[in-house]
Amino acid sequence: METKTYRVKLLEDMLGTVPKDQEVYRTYIESKKPERLNDEDEYLTVEKTEEKGWTGFHGDERGLFIYDYMIKGQLKNAAMVLKDELGIKALRSKIDNLLFVFPRKIYLGKNKPDGVVERPLRAMTAQGPRVTLARSDSIAAGTEFDFEFLLLPHKELTWAVVRKLLEYGELVGYGQFRNGSYGRFSVIK
Repeated sequence: METKTYRVKLLEDMLGTVPKDQEVYRTYIESKKPERLNDEDEYLTVEKTEEKGWTGFHGDERGLFIYDYMIKGQLKNAAMVLKDELGIKALRSKIDNLLFVFPRKIYLGKNKPDGVVERPLRAMTAQGPRVTLARSDSIAAGTEFDFEFLLLPHKELTWAVVRKLLEYGELVGYGQFRNGSYGRFSVIK
C-alpha cells in the first residue's frame, strides 16, 4: 500500500455545504449516513443558528474542516464523467474499495469563515418558477489544505488515474455552487 499527500490551493472561494441548523442536520443529513458511520455525531460539529437556508462548515476546537467524504465524492463524480475516456469499468466502485482519504477531518486552517455569499436559487415548480435566497459561509481563494490518499495496489486504478481525476476536480471544485465556479482549486503539491 502506498500513500501520497496532496496540497490544494483554492482558486475561487469555497462555499459551505453544511446546514447551520443542528436539527436539520441531525434529522436529514445524519439519517442518510451509512450505518458504519453512525457512531459519530457529526451534527455536533454544526454551528447553531436560527436562520434557515444558511450553510457553513463543520468546526471544532481546532477550527473549520471538511470531512474526507467530500474529497472522495469529488473523485467518484470525476470517475463517472471520465469513465469512458479512461476506459475503466466500474471506476466509481474501484475508488470506493481501493482508494482511501485521510485524515477524516481535513482542516482548512481557519477558525471562522472568511465571508458570506448570498445568491438567488431558481426552481421550476408545479406552481411555476420560484426564487429563494441562499446564504453560505465562504473560505477565501488562496486557502491551502492537505489530505492524503492511500491506494491499494490495482492494475487499473493507478496514481496516474487518480491524478487525472484530480485534474477534472480542479475544473469542478469543492463545496456548494460549483457550477458558479466556486470551490475551484489547484493541486500544488
